[in-house]
Amino acid sequence: MHATLRAVAALGSLRDCPVFTALEAALAAASSVAFRVVHYSVQHDHVHLILEATDREALLSGLRGLAIRTARAVNPAAKRHGRVWADRYHLRELRTPREVRAALVYVLQNWRKTVRGAENLDPCATGYWFDGWRGPRPRWSLPPPDEAPPVRAARTWLLTTGWRRRGLIVFNEQPRLAGA
Repeated sequence: MHATLRAVAALGSLRDCPVFTALEAALAAASSVAFRVVHYSVQHDHVHLILEATDREALLSGLRGLAIRTARAVNPAAKRHGRVWADRYHLRELRTPREVRAALVYVLQNWRKTVRGAENLDPCATGYWFDGWRGPRPRWSLPPPDEAPPVRAARTWLLTTGWRRRGLIVFNEQPRLAGA
């Protein structure tokens, strides 16, 4: 699944420290046996997630718990209280290798659409822990040496193997624009 959570306008940027630090810790703790956060990208006012779940009930329960957990982490970090997420969430089921690959590019490289001249990897996304980059990995693309991944490893065929049939992802690849 590709999920998107939109923040309320009054919150400010989700990418600002210490808000991002709190959000990252909450996202890392949101996975369970039946629900996994596989990748994410934190943008100024929304979060993109690539998720796996054992069934629909686990997905909905996991998303509800994730929204609550992240709100409880973000509010104190932002020195505020109240709603964090503007609406429930937007979900899109990924059914084919092509859809999964496109979603991975979209999530991991989303900042290239909004940050002019963005190079390297987004520091507010999980690209450092992604193992599907094409070519040898430059030093700047490696995860911090003593830092545990903030996401869980994928288990489904589509996210481990299937999408790779469409080609590995290039470091400077950009998400396609809507309608392109």
